[in-house]
Formats: sequence, structure tokens, C-alpha cells
Amino acid sequence: MQQEHLANGTPVFITQSHRFGQDALLLAHFCRVRRAEAVCDLGTGCGILPFLWCRGPAPAHVTGVDCAQEAIALAEQSAAHNGLEERTSFYCADWNALPPELPRGGFDRVTCNPPYFAAGTGVKSCGGAQRTARHEPGPDMLPGLCRAAAGLLKNRGRFCLCHRPERLADVITALRMAGLEPKRLQFVQQRADTAPWLMLCEAMKGGGNGLRIEAPRIKSISAQ
Repeated sequence: MQQEHLANGTPVFITQSHRFGQDALLLAHFCRVRRAEAVCDLGTGCGILPFLWCRGPAPAHVTGVDCAQEAIALAEQSAAHNGLEERTSFYCADWNALPPELPRGGFDRVTCNPPYFAAGTGVKSCGGAQRTARHEPGPDMLPGLCRAAAGLLKNRGRFCLCHRPERLADVITALRMAGLEPKRLQFVQQRADTAPWLMLCEAMKGGGNGLRIEAPRIKSISAQ
């Protein structure tokens, strides 16, 4: 276990199996979390998104959910170390079997950095934790995630996630099947002349048609 400082000065505990990358930092920036919002981060890992947000005035409270007990233990340790126990809550659970403590229809915003590779595709990672983070366990994972997010959101609440650009059709289909209408989409590129390597999407529960494509993001975000 080691400690790393985020850009807002917050020290967080990570391990080789449970750490974070550019995707989480970009998602945290894209979400535009507002003051007094209640936010739930599904697949929170060691709690990077909650800790990036909780040093500022917003949100009111962030709940993190992850199926890995080790990751939740790291998040809870970071929360205690930073005196953020009252602004954060962490649960070890699968998003297909969320604990009753999480209020259905009680969140303004839900976020997720999900596995990118569809079941049976992609280069397999060596470690179990890395494989779980990168590869969908089955064909219903993405639709199940969107259903879980929709169930947690208030009407007109927003779900933000990041994914690979080649999964765009799958993401939009799963969102709409869950009653979540895509409203904002942004691609992330290494350079202006290269194809995007990441997409960031925001969908609204009960929203009407109308998708805004934002200008591509070229520069990455640093944790330092």
C-alpha cells in the first residue's frame, strides 16, 4: 500500500491492484458536480472520484460502491485519514444487488468508470482485480449498470460515464433501454490529428431528445 496526493491536495491510499488512471480524472472533471448534490459513484475503486470532489464546496455527500472489499477498505482508510467520513460513505456491493441503505431515486448524479471490453474480447489482464476492472463479466453488464444508475437517480438526475469510442452504439443503446437519454458527449484525443481514445457521456433520467457534442478534449489531466 502507498499514498498518492491528488491535484486538490488530498492524500489517498492505493495499491498495485487498486489505483487510478487518466480516465477517472477526466470523468471527474467532465461530470460538473454541483453544490449540495448527492452523488453515487458505482465501481468507485479506492474512491478517487469522491475524494477529488469532496475538498471543494460540492457535492453535499458522495457514496462509493465497489464489489472489491480491498478497494472499499482503502477508500474508508483515505476518508478517515482526511476527516471526510461525514461527506462520504462506502459500500462493498455489486451494482446488480445494491444495499438497501442506498435510496432508490435519491441521487442527483451517478457516475461510473466501467470495464471497457465486452465479454470474450480484448487482451486479458494478468491480475484478477485488473481483469475485473477492464473486462465485462457477461453480456448484460452494461445494460445492468445503466439500469442500476437509473434506479438510483431522481427524475432528471444525470448519469456520467466514460468508455471506449468503439462502444458508443452499445452505450447509447443501454442508456436508452434504461430510460436514460444521452445529453452530452465529449471525445478525448492525444492530439488534434489523432483518433479519440476515450469518450465521456452524460445522460438524463427522463430527459428529452437532444445530444450536444462538445469540442474534443486534447490535453490530459494530471493527478498532481
